[in-house]
Amino acid sequence: MRFFKLLLFFHFFVISSAFAHLGTIVGRVTDSQTKQPVRGASILLSGLGRGTTTDEAGYFQLNNLAPAPYKIEVSFMGYTPQVQQVMVKADEVTAVNFLLTHADFSLDEVKVSASNPQHQQLISSMDIKLRPINNSQEVLRIIPGLVIGQHAGGGKAEQIFLRGFDIDHGTDIRLTVDGMPINMVSHAHGQGYADAHFIIPELIEGVDFKKGLYDADKGNFSTAGWANFKTKTVLEQTFLKAEGGQFNTYRLVGAANILGQKAIANNQNAYVAGEYGYSDSYFEAPQHFKRLNLLGKYHGHLSKNTSLTFTSSTFWSKWNASGQIPDRAVDAGLIGFFGAIDPNEGGQTSRTNLNAEFLTLTKHNHVWKNQLFFSNYNFELFSNFTFFLQDPINGDQIKQKEGRNLWGYNSNYSIAHGIGNKQATLNIGINYRHDLTQNSELSHTKNRTEVLERIKYGDVNEANLGAYIDESIQLSTRLSATIGLRFDYFNNQYTDHLQNNQLSHAKASIVSPKLNLYYTQNKNLQFYLNAGKGFHSNDTRVVVERNGLEILPAAYGTDLGTIWKPFSKMVINAAYWYLWLNQEFVYVGDAGVVEPSGKSVRTGLDVSLRYQLTKSLFFDADANWAKPRAVGEAEGQNFLPLAVKFTSIGGLTLKNKNGFSGSIRYRYVGDRPANEDNSIVAKGYFVSDALFSYSKNMFTLGLSVQNIFNTKWKETQFATESRLKTETLPVEEIHFTPGTPFNARLFLQLTFR
Repeated sequence: MRFFKLLLFFHFFVISSAFAHLGTIVGRVTDSQTKQPVRGASILLSGLGRGTTTDEAGYFQLNNLAPAPYKIEVSFMGYTPQVQQVMVKADEVTAVNFLLTHADFSLDEVKVSASNPQHQQLISSMDIKLRPINNSQEVLRIIPGLVIGQHAGGGKAEQIFLRGFDIDHGTDIRLTVDGMPINMVSHAHGQGYADAHFIIPELIEGVDFKKGLYDADKGNFSTAGWANFKTKTVLEQTFLKAEGGQFNTYRLVGAANILGQKAIANNQNAYVAGEYGYSDSYFEAPQHFKRLNLLGKYHGHLSKNTSLTFTSSTFWSKWNASGQIPDRAVDAGLIGFFGAIDPNEGGQTSRTNLNAEFLTLTKHNHVWKNQLFFSNYNFELFSNFTFFLQDPINGDQIKQKEGRNLWGYNSNYSIAHGIGNKQATLNIGINYRHDLTQNSELSHTKNRTEVLERIKYGDVNEANLGAYIDESIQLSTRLSATIGLRFDYFNNQYTDHLQNNQLSHAKASIVSPKLNLYYTQNKNLQFYLNAGKGFHSNDTRVVVERNGLEILPAAYGTDLGTIWKPFSKMVINAAYWYLWLNQEFVYVGDAGVVEPSGKSVRTGLDVSLRYQLTKSLFFDADANWAKPRAVGEAEGQNFLPLAVKFTSIGGLTLKNKNGFSGSIRYRYVGDRPANEDNSIVAKGYFVSDALFSYSKNMFTLGLSVQNIFNTKWKETQFATESRLKTETLPVEEIHFTPGTPFNARLFLQLTFR
């Protein structure tokens, strides 16, 4: 904590010694249609190479300016740029406002400058609309190099792969929605379990994301990267959408504004939304999958300088699953490619959320953001991965179940200031979350109804307090830097119901420094160096069993990259990265055991290309290489099972050409080792999808097709030892969940203006 105090002292000392008789510009950038702040807009003082970006409230501040006229340029992707001239006077604050109007998206608008470095990337609502997407979790596929796979019916969280990680369901990627955590610590199925199905895709305004562990405000699970779903604050138009497709699939979703024009004129907005879907899916055993989502959101002002955004939502889902099936059963004709060994797999889950966000502009033009959130969560899953390996009579079916209450608080205080003639921003923040589970269970069951043996059964009490500070400064017209430091403290407790309610506990803390440098060679070329330390926490049941050892295994990483515009309609982003992980212990939720995984090292190369062929036609391609290895193991015995080595996604996108929009996409995943010596290989796949739509007046008609060439592919694969009922000895081989065959859906959307 001494470092925090020294850094704060230095910061305020510099501010207090700022030059006298200088002026300040304070401005705000808002959307002309929704009247909502535009966050991340580029602000530039013409001819001076000095600038900044807008904050959460759409504000910007330029300090220590000599009295003179200045020309301010404001730009943001998807909006028409604006220029205003203002006069700065000595010892005075000059206020200026910008109302940006929407415009056709163009890669010309992508800015490369030291004043606006690419701290993060954005998935826009337009990207989401133009991809074949069944649920919010599939939005993550837009992140370059990220692969997801479903292996237990449509209701379970997807398995995630990124940067040489088999992330399982969220161990090494931090997922949030409007700042509220999605990852579940010490989950019954596995650490970091992240189920984003409670988000309605049509309400996603965008997704901020970044690969790597380089942001001080991002704590647990952000080893490989992070993503934050942002739902719409304002519903531009009421809509109703109906979908229907193969495999007895249908879906109905709609949203409506509920306040009148008088309230909207006073900058108050509120809407409600709902979604219901059903599908039997493409498996031989029907999934009978059902999902219900309801959401309400309000945005208004508590006072002139404080706004409130309040969201409440509830979600419920239930399904059957065919599970993972062994190659030998399919090859022998015992079951079909879409068949099942145990037809009694499946589950149900629910989540209810409350999220209140307060945004305040102080009298000193500082921005203070506060957030309170609460979730009530329930989960029950029945699986059978090994069939009759452990129990040749009843089978090996397991139940994983928990009930959870999660609440927390986030706060960030942002100070835009000048250090001499250099523009800077200081952020100070805290994060707190507390998880209480009840009857977290792993049991051996029969036919989903009979509990044969409880393997794990207890209550988790886990608290995490984090504090961070970072300073971003434009050191020159070419160089900018962000330096940050984060501190996290964990308190883990576990009450074991199988050991006479024995209470065990452990505590740990970790400090994580961060450094981000951005060097702009010219308006078309920027280099960056990111370095930092991070971590992911381990399951409470592991922590207390190991007497507090390796609660927070550290990770160290760096990115060396470039953003290059060889010409105005093309953007290339390339980065070489390195990541080292210390010893960690993993709780295997499917077996109830602790599995040491050792140290590991990963290196890789990410390359992304965006090219605007015409005003409405875009091409994109991403290629991602990774070399993940275990440290300290013999060569040839050091592969990391299921870690993806090469992926590529890309395609053509048509944006609103005479009412027509659409995309043709491909996804490629290369072969990868399924075990430590690569003797069992998980085969890769190449799958193509398409979406086409036509809009006129209030109607939009569309067709979405997954796997347009009807490729036979395996979506998820595992090297598993199992035994069929007719076998006397176990066999270790690939067990898989088949990927979707050709799957077409029609949709019709009505929009009410």
